[in-house]
Amino acid sequence: MAASPTRLSIRSGLLRGAALLVLASAVAGCAGKSNLTTGSIPKMSKPVAEMNATELRSAAETIGRAYEKNPKDRTVGMNYANVLRMNGRNDQALAVMQQVAINNPRDRDVLAAYGKAQAAAGQLEQALSTILRAQTPDRPDWRLKSAEGAILDQLGRAGEARGRYREALDINPNEPSVLSNLGMSYLLAKDLKTAETYLRSAASQPGADSGVRQNLALAVGLQGRFQEAETIARRELTSEQAEANVAYLRAMMTQQNAWKKLAADDSGNTN
Repeated sequence: MAASPTRLSIRSGLLRGAALLVLASAVAGCAGKSNLTTGSIPKMSKPVAEMNATELRSAAETIGRAYEKNPKDRTVGMNYANVLRMNGRNDQALAVMQQVAINNPRDRDVLAAYGKAQAAAGQLEQALSTILRAQTPDRPDWRLKSAEGAILDQLGRAGEARGRYREALDINPNEPSVLSNLGMSYLLAKDLKTAETYLRSAASQPGADSGVRQNLALAVGLQGRFQEAETIARRELTSEQAEANVAYLRAMMTQQNAWKKLAADDSGNTN
């Protein structure tokens, strides 16, 4: 049974947190990857995906100055919106991408990024429309299929969402980001065992990133296996990142016995 928006809103924030993970990983197009695109942007000291909060703020200021000098530069605009979004400034990111889209109305990459910004700002119906405009029937893009699925999941249309993920896997079999998104779709529906199966498959694929493993840690932890979840959550991360993820898992564990409750709910799930 698919999780509806109403049911998501009454579960003490637990599944809403999972929903945000789905959106962050899937609508980004490459599930958790948030590196800047190459082009006329200021040189960064390290990949954006590896920056801490202070470094991200500094990156936003640096790229922001470049954007102010040339707001019509497509690459700078897209990267500025990306960094703004990573700083939690979703409304500003959307405003930047709106201008980039106005200047590049038929650019497929721009439309995809614009849809991502709309979704991050909560404009899900508009984001879905933009993502569909970016897709070309004769050259379907698995990333856009996956992004479409993530938005449909947020709209409570889980069956359609999983159809899009499977279409993406038909184009790019065993892609870890799509398998992860599919697993998170089942997590949102409280089918934790199926979610874990897909997430384990995703984590075992070459090219699986840390975001995929963090989603697996969440699915394992929600079944009450916290020690195993903590081990997964700490892999390949800096101490700061690992502690932040573990703290999040622990916080979820304290929410009205939510972990045990969700595991008990899952034991009766027939999906």
